[in-house]
Amino acid sequence: MSGPATPGVGIIIPARFASTRYPGKPLATLAGAGGVARTLIERSWRAASAVPGVDFVAVATDDTRIAQEVERFGGTAIMTPESCANGTERCAAAVAQMANPPEIVVNLQGDAPLTPAYVVTDLIARLRGDASAAMATPAVRCTPSLYRHLTDDQKAGRVGGTTVVADGQSRALYFSKRVLPYLPDDWPDDRACPAFLHLGVYAYRPAALAAYAAWPVCVLEQVEGLEQLRFLHYGAPVAIVECAAPDWDVVELNNPSDVPIVEAMLRQRGSD
Repeated sequence: MSGPATPGVGIIIPARFASTRYPGKPLATLAGAGGVARTLIERSWRAASAVPGVDFVAVATDDTRIAQEVERFGGTAIMTPESCANGTERCAAAVAQMANPPEIVVNLQGDAPLTPAYVVTDLIARLRGDASAAMATPAVRCTPSLYRHLTDDQKAGRVGGTTVVADGQSRALYFSKRVLPYLPDDWPDDRACPAFLHLGVYAYRPAALAAYAAWPVCVLEQVEGLEQLRFLHYGAPVAIVECAAPDWDVVELNNPSDVPIVEAMLRQRGSD
């Protein structure tokens, strides 16, 4: 059982071996700019460790093979139950084992090693400056071309990304795998697009994580397949942080076919 939160920030990388689309994904190897092959979980840990102002980084997993790999490259692994349904539940299970958890916990997904460090620091700053928010998560304003790409995917029956709609105080109203909001076909390209692409990084307070784990799963969370909707269902304020779009594609490793794409991005960025 976790005790009172202490000042500081911790990054937790949830990682599971079982995956319908890509079993064993955290242990997949990716070659960087220098040709050095590192596992996905090591690259994710390195990305997390490069974020300034973070006190510790840990991997939360339910598989001893992943834990052994984390220990091999010098990281810290926290064993969590197989029953965790998503990354937020896994982070909650890890924090529950800490005697003095940090005041802010960041969930940096283990399949997105290209996430820019400034995204995480922006989330931390927002949560520290907004005492009423339970959680903060980033979004990038869609360009006209990105919006068209998302709607083209939708028309073709593909899920091309998650969008988020926020209120005037930058609090989330809804997240969806549908493209929201709807824009008329004659929306001018020189006018700011009101659609935002959500990036799957989360910063929480320990109390919000504990509450999340205690709440029953909600229907919208199930049908959309979006874990963050549980916060909205139970009335927990979610702060949306508009981040600048990075100079590279923040590609996630979801399928084996994504490996060469991510490796190309690593070479482009000079990541060893």
